[in-house]
Amino acid sequence: MVEVVLRTVSVDVASATPILLLEEVHGNRILPIFIGQPEAAAIAYALQEIETPRPMTHDLMGEIITGLGGKVFNVEIQNLVGSTYYAALRLLINGAELTISARPSDAVALALRVGAPILVNDELMDAEAQIFEADDDDDEAFDAVEIEVEEEDLVAELHEFLDGFGKGEGA
Repeated sequence: MVEVVLRTVSVDVASATPILLLEEVHGNRILPIFIGQPEAAAIAYALQEIETPRPMTHDLMGEIITGLGGKVFNVEIQNLVGSTYYAALRLLINGAELTISARPSDAVALALRVGAPILVNDELMDAEAQIFEADDDDDEAFDAVEIEVEEEDLVAELHEFLDGFGKGEGA
């Protein structure tokens, strides 16, 4: 397994899709993973340390795990099937290890909140990562722009989703 850190959550300019850029800790490769807008917002909240009046889903997951006497040992990005990445949460609960399947975006969001390491399968990193030659001010690789999340934008997005849900959309 290769340890990575979240370099940034960005939006791919060509497709207007949020993207995680996971950077190898001891190397110069970056694994890009496209994710959904709600997941990108949740990760951006964690990165920006935005406090919410009530726990968000990933905060709740962390609290449940801790409340049950467990710990998130690490999260692993394990596989790519077609265009879908697969991940797992590795938990320690009462001395026993438990592995739970997860979406990479959820795994990363939880890892950021609980301080757990993020790992990528060696073969996956070899096959899918891109070499990144960083300049000191080069944050625009992959034609991406960083996400700045405003609470009002998320509230408006939630209202829009809920309005559509009541009309049979978003189900």
